[in-house]
Amino acid sequence: MATDRDTVLEAAVSVLSRRPTAHLDEIARAAGISRATLHRLFPGREALIREVGLLSLQRFAAALDTATAGEGDAEAAVRRLVEVAVPDAMLCAFLAGENQLYDDENVNALWEIQIERLHRLFLLGQQQGVFRIELSAAWLSEAFFDLVAGVGWAIQDGRLAPRDAAFSITELFLGGALRRPSSAPSTPSSARATETDTP
Repeated sequence: MATDRDTVLEAAVSVLSRRPTAHLDEIARAAGISRATLHRLFPGREALIREVGLLSLQRFAAALDTATAGEGDAEAAVRRLVEVAVPDAMLCAFLAGENQLYDDENVNALWEIQIERLHRLFLLGQQQGVFRIELSAAWLSEAFFDLVAGVGWAIQDGRLAPRDAAFSITELFLGGALRRPSSAPSTPSSARATETDTP
């Protein structure tokens, strides 16, 4: 029976996301294949990690597509994105934690494209009056992705039930990111200091 590459890559994520230095033997066992089969699929550790990174980025790009991020109501788009991203939260965790990926120009270029798509989503939400304007769209993008990654780790460690993941992300993230119309935006302390220093 042919070995499904994506299944092997997902098994690798389950190991590498928590033990970045895990041996290829461990990864092969997690995938239910021999080390020889793993080596036929991926000629070395660097190739395996690169393929996992590319798969992770492809899945996140697909989630952004499915959620139609950047179109219509931004809050609704974020809620849709959470629903479709949660099943691949462990892949997001891998992206967030694997330093070796930063040495790959192609992976970095793909990452920049996806984080820019998130940035545009939150910028749109700020323009719509949905998200707080005292929090930069760039920071909201990073915080959102890191929260999805954190959910991936929490699910893997048994600290969060998969069925509660989407609700947990939505409540925590939107609870802090949504604009509060009843109160004026607070000014960051650094900005206050600058204003105070101005003659």
